[in-house]
Amino acid sequence: MTGQDTSAVLRVPARDIPVPAHLSPEAQVLLSTPAQTGESPAPDDHDGWRATVAARNEMVLTVLGPAAAKVDAEVEEVEIEGVAVYVITPPGTPADDGRAFLEIHGGALIMGNGDCCRAMGMTALARAGVRMWAVDYRMPPDHPYPASLDDCVTIYRSLLRNHRPEEIIVGGASAGGNLAAALILRARDEGLPLPAAAVLLTPEVDLTESGDSFRTNLGVDNVLGSLMSTNLLYASGHDLAHPYLSPLFGDFTEGFPPTFLATGTRDLFLSNTVRMHRSLRAAGVPAELHVLEAAPHGGFFGTSPEDRELVQEARRFVDDQWPR
Repeated sequence: MTGQDTSAVLRVPARDIPVPAHLSPEAQVLLSTPAQTGESPAPDDHDGWRATVAARNEMVLTVLGPAAAKVDAEVEEVEIEGVAVYVITPPGTPADDGRAFLEIHGGALIMGNGDCCRAMGMTALARAGVRMWAVDYRMPPDHPYPASLDDCVTIYRSLLRNHRPEEIIVGGASAGGNLAAALILRARDEGLPLPAAAVLLTPEVDLTESGDSFRTNLGVDNVLGSLMSTNLLYASGHDLAHPYLSPLFGDFTEGFPPTFLATGTRDLFLSNTVRMHRSLRAAGVPAELHVLEAAPHGGFFGTSPEDRELVQEARRFVDDQWPR
């Protein structure tokens, strides 16, 4: 299922899209960088997928590694019921601080493990401001759905044993946003208490890729193209429209916490984020939507004033959710 309806189309002319001059210099540099595309391995080429993931992880570390190294925090790698977790503690955190941010890394549901998970957790710490649990969940090709979601639920259950639900916030970017939202839906369905809030940054909440921006921003987003091949690898034959795979199609009237959502006008996942926001609002869930001007998927790699402004907004939202 791709979600693409070709019964009616609007033809548009080929055009050059200028980089807005009012953006920061850092943002302009990123938007001027040509998109990097490549063929995905065949679905049954597991060695090819492993090599692809390793190469992409190396690219991510090249970008995030130096930024993560500048973050002042204590990092402890632990294993909880067989799931690897990086516990990242900001300086000055009291030993009895019960607040916990469960961070789920991005990476198209196939990458971002190991050192990448650690680096992404470190760079995400600023928007949390409290002790963070960054889950190094299992992924395809060796561990397709539901392994990733199982691991995230395992860590959430573990946190509930030592924290009140109102002391837990769950968040993630891109694929991490998918798993964060799916975790909350599954926790609700299993009768677990829900966290205080959710932070979903340009979330990959529709694996069917049915939204308008999957076409209108294709090629305009110079960071991301269609992920259908990885979606199918991750789903491993399961229905892509199931809410645990595509949380956008979940029922939010049965309970979902206040949610912070962010995207950009050039983001391939713009429709994902906008539709998720509307669905939450329609169900009566308090939800904020922040849209960065001209930002592609993931913003501007955390290097721009625009990124820093979004971090401040997310941190303000997170701070407002903790018990008083």
